[in-house]
Amino acid sequence: MKLVVVESPAKAKTIEKYLGPGHRVLASYGHVRDLPAKDGSVDPDNGFEMEWEAYADKTRQLKAIADEAKNADVLILATDPDREGEAISWHVKEVLGKRRALPKTVQRVTFNAITKPAVTEAMANPRELDEDLIDAYRARRALDYLVGFTLSPVLWRKLPGAKSAGRVQSVALRLVVDREREIELFRPQEYWSITADMEHDGIPFIARLVRWKGQKIDRLTIGNGKDAGAAKADVEAGRFSVATVETKPLTRNPPPPFTTSTLQQEAARKLGFSASHTMRLAQALYEDGAITYMRTDGVQMDGSAITAARGAIANRYDASYVPDKPRQYTAKAKNAQEAHEAIRPTDFSRDRAGSGDHGRLYDLIFKRALASQMASARLERTTVDMTDGTGQHAIRATGQVVLFPGYLALYEEGRDDEADDESRRLPRMKEGDAPAKKKVNSEQHFTQPPPRFSEASLVKKMEELGIGRPSTYASILQTLKDREYVTVEKNRFQPSESGRLVTSFLERFFDRYVSYDYTAHLEESLDDVSGGRAGWQAVLEAFWKDFKPKTAEVMEQKPSEVTAALDEFLAPYLFPEKEDGSNPRQCPVCEAGRLSLRGGRFGAFIACSNYPDCKYTRRFAQAGAADAGADAGPVVLGTDPESGLEVSRRAGRFGPYIQLGDGKDAKRSSIPKDVGTDALDMDWALKLLSLPRLIGPHPETGEPITASIGRFGPYLAHNGKYARLASTAEVFETGMNAAVVKLAEAAAGGGRQRGKAEPLKQFGTSPVTNAEVKLMAGRFGPYVTDGETNATLPKTANPDEMTLETALELLAARAAKGPPAKGKKKAAPKKAAAPNKAAAEKKPAAKKAAAKA
Repeated sequence: MKLVVVESPAKAKTIEKYLGPGHRVLASYGHVRDLPAKDGSVDPDNGFEMEWEAYADKTRQLKAIADEAKNADVLILATDPDREGEAISWHVKEVLGKRRALPKTVQRVTFNAITKPAVTEAMANPRELDEDLIDAYRARRALDYLVGFTLSPVLWRKLPGAKSAGRVQSVALRLVVDREREIELFRPQEYWSITADMEHDGIPFIARLVRWKGQKIDRLTIGNGKDAGAAKADVEAGRFSVATVETKPLTRNPPPPFTTSTLQQEAARKLGFSASHTMRLAQALYEDGAITYMRTDGVQMDGSAITAARGAIANRYDASYVPDKPRQYTAKAKNAQEAHEAIRPTDFSRDRAGSGDHGRLYDLIFKRALASQMASARLERTTVDMTDGTGQHAIRATGQVVLFPGYLALYEEGRDDEADDESRRLPRMKEGDAPAKKKVNSEQHFTQPPPRFSEASLVKKMEELGIGRPSTYASILQTLKDREYVTVEKNRFQPSESGRLVTSFLERFFDRYVSYDYTAHLEESLDDVSGGRAGWQAVLEAFWKDFKPKTAEVMEQKPSEVTAALDEFLAPYLFPEKEDGSNPRQCPVCEAGRLSLRGGRFGAFIACSNYPDCKYTRRFAQAGAADAGADAGPVVLGTDPESGLEVSRRAGRFGPYIQLGDGKDAKRSSIPKDVGTDALDMDWALKLLSLPRLIGPHPETGEPITASIGRFGPYLAHNGKYARLASTAEVFETGMNAAVVKLAEAAAGGGRQRGKAEPLKQFGTSPVTNAEVKLMAGRFGPYVTDGETNATLPKTANPDEMTLETALELLAARAAKGPPAKGKKKAAPKKAAAPNKAAAEKKPAAKKAAAKA
């Protein structure tokens, strides 16, 4: 018997069907072990020896693989054809070896597509494990661990509020922060454009001023309204005739099929998908056999695929859309590696696969791959220059005509910028013609700052700089979001306060390790390991000999010294020069104190040196704004008539709030957004401090009904049940009758009504259970049931195309697996002995997981 190990159960099911009897295919469910999240998992003093630990949730799966391996003659490792796939195979082999369950014969096979021809051909041509790829994996994993578990504790101790740092994550964050700095330093410049609405032979078109008073006009030449008015008047007074007509043929070649990076970029532009969502969809399409492997830098397609694509083009269009020779592409990406095929459909006769987002992504992949082998588009660009009688003023009209669409008939690559005037249609004109001038326009503009990064543009920039690898971009961007180092507004990345502060800290104390050139050079070194041109331990040693002393040096500094250094480093951002020449560090409240950066329990802020006499503070993110985000101290609203304590409005880490009295036991309440600080008076303050409000006993249960404001907004509570309220005002206005109705409605709509759901589709009677086979909508997606067995539809399956036969196949496959295993109850943790002081000091580094780059 031959045991085949792959990553996913979907892949295992498909491959077992292709291989037939004599093969047992099991899934590892991804990586089976990793470096434990604790100090000492990588030992730099002992040749960077690594301590691996199996994932707790993979114990059962590893046992199943080991049990089957003991009875197998051959172990075939058929994980993905990249570095991570090679690593998974290596881990599985190592685990089986330690358990003495490793068969005598071990083979490694790879295939770029999960199709029967690709799988059977791979099985006929096995190879050994690629030690160079395994070494490259170990080097990357050790680097990520060493950076995370060495640098992150420095952040935790020296920069309160910081969460983690990562080898690539921190450099990607720097890109976002650097772009934000460019935007802040940008000073808009005024300019004016002069255009004329023209018409010839009944066809309207637009011409723009390109020469005025004999001078060539660039975009910024006309910089004020006075000059714009004069230029407009000259164009209005002039009679323009055609001086020259220039026509140039243009050829546009199709873009290559997708790589991992270009797929993420185009899916973001055209479909609005995040990089992580795109990769999840692509993974499912790959496992379903619809597309080739989706982690690749390669842009070339297999010869048989090119032939199939050319045939599909001829069938869809005509021979003129098929170029004379097949198109060959070469990778342009910096440090392109692991050059598999580009991402393409496995079958060019299949123009649809999956449904929903899966179907939309497949359609994008299909069209891009097919278009890459289509004929070039032929266009004609026309430029018409018109001058007035003096020859001092000239206007120009441009446009282009598609003579033959070629690949544009199927696909056009998305762009971040809008199309220009060149795509406009022009009437046919010749020298001497005098088009009619209908209207002259002058329009004021201002130069715009560089745009913030979108997912597409950030991925593109990282690839251009050689930072990270396309297969890791999705996880890097997700980590920045999860750590709250960036916020995403209108699909654009903006650094948060903590993200900006962490980047400043790393630039000040670890500049080399967040520099773009160094990070790209390190990637090249790791690629040398993959190619067998460098030893993985030598690469780690070269990194560690400088990195370790640097972290030790920073760790020895006091937090106050770190804050002082950051205060100086960030002075141009936090305290920019003022136009009136006054001191930017002067406190705007007491006018005697000096503003400086301070470190607090919840992060950095700006404060006055005269504290506590002057309580002026400003958020770190409010760069140079003397009043924005400032807190000059508590604002007294009045005195509580019942307690006699002072009621004040204050600013805190999570926004404005009100407080009754002082000290640890003082009562506090956040100020809801729909109330706001401007509308907050003493009456509102006392109302908010009085919460929760008792409405009264429920008429049926006798239990109290209360109204209050919680983490998710205003709500009603009764006997452990809740109902949302629409506004803060309703907290104080809702009466008993309305409260009972809202609680009843929430109870009726909140729970799942089992057994009452209507089927999406009915197929007929099951020959096994004699019950109706139905398609149902479930919590985790659509599924089919025969009354006894439930089978979830594959992610790429189209529910509308389901038949009784396919439903029965899914149910039979699910029934063969047996009932789902019941989760074992976890034993109560034993009470740990009180840790000593040394152990307590190590605890933070052991508990917090370092960020993966």
